[in-house]
Amino acid sequence: MTVIGYAPGVYDLFHVGHLNILTRAAECCDHLIAGVVTDDVVMRAKNKAPVVPLAERLAIVRSVRYVDEAVPDPFVDKFQMWPRLKFDVLFKGDDWRGTEKGDALEAQLAEVGARVVYFPYTLHTSSTLLRKMILMSS
Repeated sequence: MTVIGYAPGVYDLFHVGHLNILTRAAECCDHLIAGVVTDDVVMRAKNKAPVVPLAERLAIVRSVRYVDEAVPDPFVDKFQMWPRLKFDVLFKGDDWRGTEKGDALEAQLAEVGARVVYFPYTLHTSSTLLRKMILMSS
């Protein structure tokens, strides 16, 4: 049985934390789909636009050898991609573990036979930190 994995993310200012998630996710499934969150969803969820536009973020993520497929993700609610992709496992950073959002997602996915696997959040590097450094240096 082929295990389909789904790794949603903004993937803005692509960095080693993104690479870590995609690398680890690929080790846990047979076919890895990366969901690249649309600009509109980033604005709604984080109240700021990504630095790198969607088309470029998709091109970057598609070029990562661990990713079998990259698709735009137009939803704030990560469960909404399940009917389209029918993935077996969704990968998230462990900053979601134990949160209201994370618990709800785990429960919804369990109802359809899928699960959530959490990976350690890369504390020393994030798009937010990179954005701050860029702003400070300009």
